[in-house]
Formats: sequence, structure tokens, C-alpha cells
Amino acid sequence: MSRIGNIPVLIPNNVFVKKQDNIIYIKGPLGKLNQEIIGDINIIINHNNIIVKRKHNDKKNRALHGLYRMLIYNMIKGVSNGFKKKLELIGVGFRANINNNNNQILNLNIGYSHNIMIKLPQSITLEVKMDKNPQIILKSYDKQLLGIVAAKIRSLRKPEPYKGKGIRYINEYVIKKPGKSAK
Repeated sequence: MSRIGNIPVLIPNNVFVKKQDNIIYIKGPLGKLNQEIIGDINIIINHNNIIVKRKHNDKKNRALHGLYRMLIYNMIKGVSNGFKKKLELIGVGFRANINNNNNQILNLNIGYSHNIMIKLPQSITLEVKMDKNPQIILKSYDKQLLGIVAAKIRSLRKPEPYKGKGIRYINEYVIKKPGKSAK
């Protein structure tokens, strides 16, 4: 039995949930999301909670049971509170700024011969802080899209193991290797 799948998902007062065919629609103050439900999974919507049940106890449905419960939970949390990811640029001369004309374009100078410009989706808001190390703060109501965009930005210059230079998440621990002279 899935322990996570059996926990009911509470619906806040400002969030509206609707199920039509095999698609669940969730609307809140920050945005709208939907998720298609595949497999033999039942979604039961009560007044203030959602219960996810499975019809059969085979391996595929057991896996999907907990998955869909967490996807619905993250969608409800996202449209009511939102999610945030913070990235940090570590390296000499590494800079990030927002394009003046459009707030959805991130301009990165991360040690290549040219600047890298990334156009972000409309549902993601961008903020850049210039401290000792520049920080990129991404906010969105869609957790899946936010994780994909943050991973894409991080993949442009992953932290290298000798000096630790690169783009990393805040509080990410990078294991450093000793160099040649460490013998």
C-alpha cells in the first residue's frame, strides 16, 4: 500500500478543483494547471479534500497511485503559494542580468566568449541579486516547469570539481577533488 497515496489532499478555500473525463483542472490565485490521469486511478473530490484511489493492485497502479497524489498536491500548493528556486553563479567575472526590454530574457556571462541569453516561459518570474556571488531567483506556480528551467540554466555551466566554479543551487554541496599538487 502506498502511504503517500492514501493521504488526502486538502483543498484551500481560494482553490477550485474540477475533474472532467481523465483530466483534473486546478485553478487558484496564481494560475491554472491541469493534469491527465492515466491508468486505473480514481480521483474523488469532496468538499475540502481530494482522495486518490486505485482500482487494481498491480505494480503499475501502485506506482501511479503515489505519483498522482503528489502531482495533485504540488499543483494545489503551486496555484495557492507558488514555488521558488535559487541559483548562484560562482566564478570570477560571472554575471547575470535581466534584459531591459523584456523581463523574460536572462542574460548570462559565465566565462564563454559570448553572453548566453535565455528566454523564460511566461509563467516564470525572474529576479537577479548582485551580492558577492550573483543569484538568480526563479518563481512560478508550476513546479515541474520551474525545475526544468532551473536545471537547464544550471546545465549551461555545471560546478567543476577542482575550484567549484559554475552555476549551482543555493546550499548545494560540491565535492572538491584535490589537484595534482596535493600528493
